[in-house]
Amino acid sequence: MKGRANPHAKALKKQITIRLGVDVIEYFKAQAKQTGIGYQNLINLYLTECAHSGKKPALQWTK
Repeated sequence: MKGRANPHAKALKKQITIRLGVDVIEYFKAQAKQTGIGYQNLINLYLTECAHSGKKPALQWTK
């Protein structure tokens, strides 16, 4: 049995261009291999979790 496509799927995500470090991409690609979830979906899941929990980046600016 084949499911039908979600008619609202395009409204749920927006395509953007973002520059990420090679090390970050490799980390998520390795996680993707272990979990069987695509690395872009993993990045989205992680960022969603951060946004929902109100997590803030630990930034340390140098003068």
